[in-house]
Amino acid sequence: EHWYGLPEALFNDKTIQNYPPSYNYQNEQHRFEEAGKLWSQSSEPFSDHWNNVMNELISLDFTIDPTFNIYEASRDLHRARRAEWHEDYTLPSLWKFYEPSKISHGSYWHYWGTEQEVQWKNNYRLWMTFVNEYKNRGGRVTTGSDSGYIYQLYGFAYIRELELLREAGFHPLEVIRSATLNGAEALGYDHKIGSIEVGKLADIIVIEENPLENLKVLYGTGAIKLNEKNEVIRVGGVKYTIKDGIIYNSKLLLKNVKDMVRLKKEEENFVIKQPGVK
Repeated sequence: EHWYGLPEALFNDKTIQNYPPSYNYQNEQHRFEEAGKLWSQSSEPFSDHWNNVMNELISLDFTIDPTFNIYEASRDLHRARRAEWHEDYTLPSLWKFYEPSKISHGSYWHYWGTEQEVQWKNNYRLWMTFVNEYKNRGGRVTTGSDSGYIYQLYGFAYIRELELLREAGFHPLEVIRSATLNGAEALGYDHKIGSIEVGKLADIIVIEENPLENLKVLYGTGAIKLNEKNEVIRVGGVKYTIKDGIIYNSKLLLKNVKDMVRLKKEEENFVIKQPGVK
């Protein structure tokens, strides 16, 4: 899970990252800013050492669960904190935890700017190149989110991870396999779950759109679409979740969460405001 050890294993001219003399691991602005420079210090893609590390990991049946989503705010902080679902589905306590802090883990926005985001954009490019090629050579890649930190919200962050696997180069079918059968194999439960087969547990989602065409339809808030009448509508959102053969109304469950958040906001007289805005 995550990725730190991966680019470190790809070093070929050093044993530790090129930390600045003032680096303080307990200062998370330092920690995550320098993490954004890590992949650029590792071996070039498709170089001998890069290939050797990848091939050894594959030979060991090593599973990569990249959790691309949890670091995405590092490359575009504004995008992550303005995600449309925060208003209705993020509890006041969690929003406060997300805000810049020297105490809360993952709230490292002490002075996060363009330079840090550019470094992280390059970090993602190199990271995704490795993960996509790992998959192409037969390595197992799974889907995870590590939600609850860095403006990544439970349920929504997992779908964003699917989109980021797609960005990395996965075909939509490979994305779905990463989120289903590959995860079951990694857990050693592929004989029970992970695919729709006779004899396996009925773990299924029902949706009225095609996620292979647009993964955004898997978000609880659905996807924006313009219909033939030139009207803006929302389509998608998982309709039913079937777990062990038990059917759950997914839209009703999502509404329950929305109501919980609304009531908590009313109780605390809380309104989401962007950091530093009074």
